[in-house]
Amino acid sequence: MKELRVALFTGNYNYMRDGASLTLNRLVKYLEGQNIPVLVFAPHVDEPAFEHNGKMIGTPSIPMLVPGRDEYRIAYSFPKSAKKKLKEFDPTIVHVATPDGLGTGALRWAEKNNIAAVTSYHTHFLSYASYYTLLQGPITVFTKIFMKWFYQRFIHTYVPSQSMINELNDFGLKGEKRIWARGINLELFNPSKRDMEWRRSVGFSDDDIVVTFVSRLVWEKELNTYIESVKRIQKKNPRVRALVVGDGPAQKEVEEKLPQAHFTGFVTGEELARAYASSDVFLFPSHTETFGNVTLEAMASGLPCLVADAIGSKSLIDDGINGKWAEKQNVDDFTKKLEWLISDEERLKEMGIKSREMSLEYDWDKINAGLVENYREALQYSKS
Repeated sequence: MKELRVALFTGNYNYMRDGASLTLNRLVKYLEGQNIPVLVFAPHVDEPAFEHNGKMIGTPSIPMLVPGRDEYRIAYSFPKSAKKKLKEFDPTIVHVATPDGLGTGALRWAEKNNIAAVTSYHTHFLSYASYYTLLQGPITVFTKIFMKWFYQRFIHTYVPSQSMINELNDFGLKGEKRIWARGINLELFNPSKRDMEWRRSVGFSDDDIVVTFVSRLVWEKELNTYIESVKRIQKKNPRVRALVVGDGPAQKEVEEKLPQAHFTGFVTGEELARAYASSDVFLFPSHTETFGNVTLEAMASGLPCLVADAIGSKSLIDDGINGKWAEKQNVDDFTKKLEWLISDEERLKEMGIKSREMSLEYDWDKINAGLVENYREALQYSKS
């Protein structure tokens, strides 16, 4: 059997801490733990957000020209110096995680050299168009055409959930799609991290119902739906309190709209796990997710979850069992479902227990082992 040597191309590996970059770092760590050679190609920045796993070859990039999102960058090319490093590495499979200039260059290189090429779908790009005028009109049309051309050229497209596969099929993206789900650190995210002293220290009473939002604070995460739903419920039930975990360009406006909420800012590790477990309900109305990592973290922490009836989080929540779905971008429906959830304390508790039970299925090593098996199958298609 041909040796597995993985060249991974991504638009963000260490300069911004998000679900995609952390997922890819976990993959690289797993591959190296299995003695599978891997080399990462990604944008280089002088001050990365965290220490990455594995060896990375830095590539050029520019800030994304979208208001409020200039922290993200676009890798616009695959330079000769990087191609030389790739040739020296001599990969047997190329994995492209971002449809940018770097990823397109890697795809063309793989095709030219008869190397197996696979891709993974991390960001649902078209869902952002309604939030940014720059992405609407001709640019959206071009993006659709480009995506259809790009993804059909790979042996496999790895997608986080079946609902995302259905969405891409409806959109018209051809090619074979395989599920590469997301895992969870079940020791870190755990109901045992609930800390009543911490709750009291930030102003919550023991009988308060803490409704939590966890994500980067940008409007496309449907922050307004969270804000308005919580405010409407608070008018009926003053025990409902808001906990907002994360930071971002929308933070100041959110603080103004929810002056009585507690804002943790950006936290990770034990602080993040404590915030989840010390909550009572997780409310995440975003419909731009491909999977919903924060929803899985909330589930592992023992929380019932109220999420949008859309791709991503919907795949994790069994409506009426460990949470509820609400119609996306519908404040009335989210408010109604939130009111139903908190109306029965015993049911709320049972849903939280069920969330924890369901999260046990998402073990990182098992999930990444499945991806490696898909890699080995893809090798059979290469001509080299």
